[in-house]
Amino acid sequence: MKRILALCMAAIFGFASLALAADDTVRIGVFLPLTGQNAFGGQLELEGVQMAHKEAGTVLGKKVELFVVDNKSDKVEAANATKRLIEKEKVQAIIGTYGSSLAMAGGEVSEKAGIPQVGTSCTNPLVTQGKKYIFRVCFIDPLQGAGAATYAYKTLGFKKAAMLVDVANDYSVGLSNFFKKSFTKLGGQVVATLNYQSGDQDFTAQLTKIISEKPDVLFIPSYFAEGAIIMKQAKELGATFKIMGGDAMDNPDIVKIGGKAVEGFVQTTFPYDPSMKNMNPTAKKFTDAWKATHSADKEPNVNAALGYDAYMIILDAIKRANSAKPEDITKALAETKGFEGVTGATTINETHDAVKPIGMIIIKDGKKVYEGEITPEL
Repeated sequence: MKRILALCMAAIFGFASLALAADDTVRIGVFLPLTGQNAFGGQLELEGVQMAHKEAGTVLGKKVELFVVDNKSDKVEAANATKRLIEKEKVQAIIGTYGSSLAMAGGEVSEKAGIPQVGTSCTNPLVTQGKKYIFRVCFIDPLQGAGAATYAYKTLGFKKAAMLVDVANDYSVGLSNFFKKSFTKLGGQVVATLNYQSGDQDFTAQLTKIISEKPDVLFIPSYFAEGAIIMKQAKELGATFKIMGGDAMDNPDIVKIGGKAVEGFVQTTFPYDPSMKNMNPTAKKFTDAWKATHSADKEPNVNAALGYDAYMIILDAIKRANSAKPEDITKALAETKGFEGVTGATTINETHDAVKPIGMIIIKDGKKVYEGEITPEL
């Protein structure tokens, strides 16, 4: 009997010590595509998260622990990854993810569990729609699509546009719709909309049809893998129209991979790039830290910046709430005003989306050049 009592007491003290240890840490989960189609973006965002964690590894006197799970660029895996972070790792907040479809799948799990989730570069409006616990540090596609359309119509003076859309991807479909809506409202005409499926390698049939319609600009709301191929094949077919894209085309190796085919390419982006002038202090600090730990041929990227901002905005919410309880973090995130991140001053609005400027990048003489911000006309 004494032996059983001793074992029970040991178990009780063991559980108590575990609870105490847990109370001394803040557990933040990260689910990103580290393999699969979207791995490049996910890996960059993880680098940004890790940079922020290295810089700010404690909050409220507690150590921050990161738990990273690969969502494998797959919707089912994204949901499973989020479930694992919540049920097994007992995280109090979650960062993720690159890819709107993945964010929506994981977000359903976080929402049901009441765990706050901060998206990195998931720009589809449906990610946060009707959600209490889901937030993001990126702008949304209605603004991005309108920004691209405004730049095409007003800055570049284009009146006829075509679109090449990945119909299997929520991001691509949504962004193309918002571009079309704004471009036609401004007075432009979309003369052709051609489709493809994620993973396709041959776009010659679609591009031949588009060339025959003689647009001024081709809008490709693509991820980088397909986007680079599209631009190369368009050049090979003798296309003379301008090509534009969205934030998913922001890749530090775009010139290296695309070569001369990407010259003159224009894209919307979040308001950060190492080529930008007048960086805010946070962006300058991030850029200097990146360059100090990476080779000269690997420039800092906006995806890494968004990963950094997602981590820091969670820590900022914990500080303001003076609590790491999920409900308190959620409330503080919803009240975020003017948070200064690498990607500019961020305010979380009533739909839990980030209100921030839309940047424009153009490839000039083989280099990415940050052109400045555009105010979209909705």
